[in-house]
Amino acid sequence: MESILLQYGWVLIVLVVLEGLLAADNAVVMAVMVKHLPQEQQKKALFYGLFGALIFRFSALFVITVLVNYWQIQALGAAYLLFMSAKNIYDLRHKGDSNEESNDEAGKKGAGFWMTVLKVEAADIAFAIDSMLAAVAIAVTLPQVGNFDIGGINGGQFIVMLLGGFIGVIMMRFAAQWFVKILNDYPSLETAAFLIVGWVGVKLVVLTLSHEKVSILPAEFPHSTVWELTFWIVLVAIALVGYLVGVRHKHQDQ
Repeated sequence: MESILLQYGWVLIVLVVLEGLLAADNAVVMAVMVKHLPQEQQKKALFYGLFGALIFRFSALFVITVLVNYWQIQALGAAYLLFMSAKNIYDLRHKGDSNEESNDEAGKKGAGFWMTVLKVEAADIAFAIDSMLAAVAIAVTLPQVGNFDIGGINGGQFIVMLLGGFIGVIMMRFAAQWFVKILNDYPSLETAAFLIVGWVGVKLVVLTLSHEKVSILPAEFPHSTVWELTFWIVLVAIALVGYLVGVRHKHQDQ
């Protein structure tokens, strides 16, 4: 029994680390989505959006074998992130310097609180499919515990997956809140943030193209060392350059 508990503990740690890595880039997207809201509404939007996402993840564990067949979910998520990235970078480059215009735009955006919550939930759904599949693949290697199943998965394995996903969503929520603070402190970082959003959109494109029902890319490519290294190197480079530019602009403004 002690050996089984150690195995379960180790797999839970692996799942939390996996969710934490995935939460890093996802949190940037969440932060960009809620940044336009008044400060007191940003935390609420993240809370409500990710609470709904947690319910989705719990429900999806029951139907993961069905949900995985719908590559369109990730395709729509990719299209939306790429559109949002391109549109907002264009807007940032062409917006006027008028404070009145900026305030009017902020007011209009601020009115869309529940639409923002819905967008946060939708984005997490697009992100969640791949992470849940990875969680299932890892958890089913564990020895079965108990004589009950949940959603066609052994109860012990299901609980480990649920805990890993729950902790991951919490990590994403606080990471997103931290990114919102950084964007508020360094407004010129917005361009880099939207570039990261677009790059995450490319990640979803790769996942879609490698889906077994699309098969334009090899199924193993999204999880290959080459792609993983490429993705993280580009993401870190965008963030680092954006941060350095943001710090320089802040010093110039002072």
